Amino acid sequence: MTEPTVRRRPSPWQWLRYSFGARLPAELRAWVLHDTTSRTWWLRHVLRSLLQMSPLIAAVLIFIPGPFWIRGMSALGGGLMGLIYAIGYMTETTEHRLYKAGYALGTGEAIREERSRRERTQATALRREKIAARAARRSR
Repeated sequence: MTEPTVRRRPSPWQWLRYSFGARLPAELRAWVLHDTTSRTWWLRHVLRSLLQMSPLIAAVLIFIPGPFWIRGMSALGGGLMGLIYAIGYMTETTEHRLYKAGYALGTGEAIREERSRRERTQATALRREKIAARAARRSR
């Protein structure tokens, strides 16, 4: 199945639901693939995780009685612990998002690995060209 060349974006409501784990409609498959495999996929994941934690952090800051510094430190500690788990399970979470969009498990990791391999190959070729140019200048 080929992906459409024009990638539709989800509406703000769809994106909010998606951020909390909901499935997007089938016509947004290409966007899910882009979201989980783009160069900034890890940053998108961290921001979604912070969005998921924000209601709980706000509840701790607003509704728990006690001095603000204790509530603030509790919210900070909970947020950091949540980020540790979010980062620890980053690839699994993105693979699950792709699976819910209809892709085979391992698709995201394979695409990210291929892009990384391609970038390394290009960087190596560029370094070799620079070395060859330097050597040519020295031999003159």
